[in-house]
Amino acid sequence: MNDEMTAVSPEDELTFDCSPANSCFNDCCRDLNQFLTPYDILRLKNNLEINSSDFLRKYTSMHKGPETGLPVICFKPDPAAGYACPFVTENGCSVYADRPGSCRLFPLARAISRSRETGKITEHYALIHDPGCKGFGKTSGRRVRDWIDSQDVRIYNEMNDRMMEIITLKNTIMPGKLEGPPAEAFYLACYDLDSFRKEVFENGLMKEIPSGRQALEKAGESETELLKLGFEWIKYHLFGTKVNPTP
Repeated sequence: MNDEMTAVSPEDELTFDCSPANSCFNDCCRDLNQFLTPYDILRLKNNLEINSSDFLRKYTSMHKGPETGLPVICFKPDPAAGYACPFVTENGCSVYADRPGSCRLFPLARAISRSRETGKITEHYALIHDPGCKGFGKTSGRRVRDWIDSQDVRIYNEMNDRMMEIITLKNTIMPGKLEGPPAEAFYLACYDLDSFRKEVFENGLMKEIPSGRQALEKAGESETELLKLGFEWIKYHLFGTKVNPTP
């Protein structure tokens, strides 16, 4: 945690309240450098009722991590709009029900540690000190745990943890820059979900995976399950791990 963060416990009181009554309302959605996770993109493109390819083309830009070569997706910057989020309005967020996980969690930051012996994940939280935010110091009567629950962020955390597992595998098994077809496969399965669906269900992408039948059936019923399948396919296709049905 850096000097602008203070570690907090889930049982600590959260002295913070975001409200249109705050003079800074919407300011955090401007001068923005907003990174998007695969699950963020799934929720946003469905909110807008467009496919993933169109969403990525219209609203995002991509660069590659200088050491890993992994794609990094963020909102497309628009200097004319003050680098504002494309979905912020005078009345707040126009995609609030499906806003990104980092927006939901603010003013908290989350990190995890994973046990090598059991694989169990332990969560760690910190309070982000943003001097421009007027929501701090307000008594809310809520614990950190209550705030997390109220923001419906746990599914985002679960999916992001699955993504981090893939990144850890990549850095362990394939250190250095991911380039060429492996990089294209990573982007397809993580971010361009509608194109991945077509490859799976129309072009037989999963026929190479003998243990993927149950995962494939679940993916046909839910886009969240399809994204989980994408993660499992990357692990198999790039790192040689077995595809298991996801809980």
